[in-house]
Amino acid sequence: MKPFLSLSFGQRYQTLPPACYQRVSPTPLSEPYPVVINEALCAQLGLEPASLLQPAAVAVLAGCRLTEGMQPLAALYSGHQFGVYVPQLGDGRALLLGDTQAEDGTVWEWQLKGAGPTPFSRSGDGRAVLRSSIREYLCSEAMHGLGIPTTRALAIMGSDEAIYRETVETAAVVTRLAESFIRFGSFEVFYHRGQHDLLRELADYVIRQHYPLCAESAQPYQALFTEICRRTALLMADWQAVGFCHGVMNTDNMSILGLTLDYGPFGFLDGFDAGHICNHSDHRGRYAYQQQAQIALWNLHCLASAFLPLVAEDVLLAALQEYRHHFEQAYLQRMRAKLGLQQAEAEDGELISALLLLLHAQHTDFTLFFRRLADFPLVAGGVEAVRDLVIDRDLFDQWALHYRQRLQLENSVDGERRIRMQQVNPKYILRNHLAETAIRQAVEHSDYSEINRLQRCLQQPFAEQPEFEAYAGLPPDWASSLSVSCSS
Repeated sequence: MKPFLSLSFGQRYQTLPPACYQRVSPTPLSEPYPVVINEALCAQLGLEPASLLQPAAVAVLAGCRLTEGMQPLAALYSGHQFGVYVPQLGDGRALLLGDTQAEDGTVWEWQLKGAGPTPFSRSGDGRAVLRSSIREYLCSEAMHGLGIPTTRALAIMGSDEAIYRETVETAAVVTRLAESFIRFGSFEVFYHRGQHDLLRELADYVIRQHYPLCAESAQPYQALFTEICRRTALLMADWQAVGFCHGVMNTDNMSILGLTLDYGPFGFLDGFDAGHICNHSDHRGRYAYQQQAQIALWNLHCLASAFLPLVAEDVLLAALQEYRHHFEQAYLQRMRAKLGLQQAEAEDGELISALLLLLHAQHTDFTLFFRRLADFPLVAGGVEAVRDLVIDRDLFDQWALHYRQRLQLENSVDGERRIRMQQVNPKYILRNHLAETAIRQAVEHSDYSEINRLQRCLQQPFAEQPEFEAYAGLPPDWASSLSVSCSS
């Protein structure tokens, strides 16, 4: 394990043309202090966690100083926001410091989010508040624990510096890492500006750094777009299977690597509602839970337009059709696994749809239902724990009859099925009220212990963890009044 300050940062992003970014220095956070350090990610990076708590390291992670090799920049991109094209966006409050290589050979890019204004801030202050920083930190690590591709969060540095949102809050900087922060909008901006040479250079860079197998294809750009479609489809299947709602699926928030990117107004489903809108700024429900897979396809159509100078239109359309196939197959696979099914049968889609209609009509807790369903016996009886989650017991019994018949069809074994189902149906998710409790303790009492405790739980969401049993229950009544918006 090595100290943080011994890292030497590379600048592979700056091998792109200067038109792709703007160099900018961070604005120092006033009198910064550590809020939380991600020890698990430190271990993965081969870093000593305590070294991030040293004053010099805190200063770096708060944007107050730079270390060897750091050359901060803000990336340029555009994007479709709520369906409307915005010609220029870019990193308005995030700075790319550079990249490092972990012991396993993975190259990680480092960003400071909330490190002050950039040329792309559009009159914003470039800051992040502690509240939203805690939400991003916890959710990115919760998604990682669930096995869902995501950016990561290494640390939060706080300050008593006042930040003005709906109310006066305090500032924070999140250190987040990813193999790349390139978005769909990174390609859109050069297409819409008619800068096709830059578009090609960006595509070459992405292939070289992130999709080397595409370089071996007779049509590298076609292979790249096809693989982006596939990864996006798998990500959407992951989100739907755990009940995750992103909230702002603009094209500038869509990762070219199929990562969950930019945690603003997100939420996990409590009571199942296919039309759930987690962002109260989304007045028309564009990004509702049941819309996410289709919106991802819409966003891929925008990306396909940007690829027109590189790939023939009919080829792009064929790849978009493949997205549907990849999503449907991946989603069915994940839902079969959630039901403990090992074989594929033609009627499985109907069984799954009937269950989701039941859960929606009864507003049944999504996570608890599937977790308790792992104890469903092949013989009659013994279903009270899961049955009691459904208000209309007769409706549940009708579905359970078909489910039991389906299990019998493949001679399912209770004990073996229980183990499999518990490995894919989490017991713990980052429910809004859990995040809110950690936030209130941090903001109101400067007590960060709940952030650490909750993160430890979410690192192993499929394990029983008796010490965290309180995190696995139904949300309290007050949780229904919580709402998040684009300022979260």
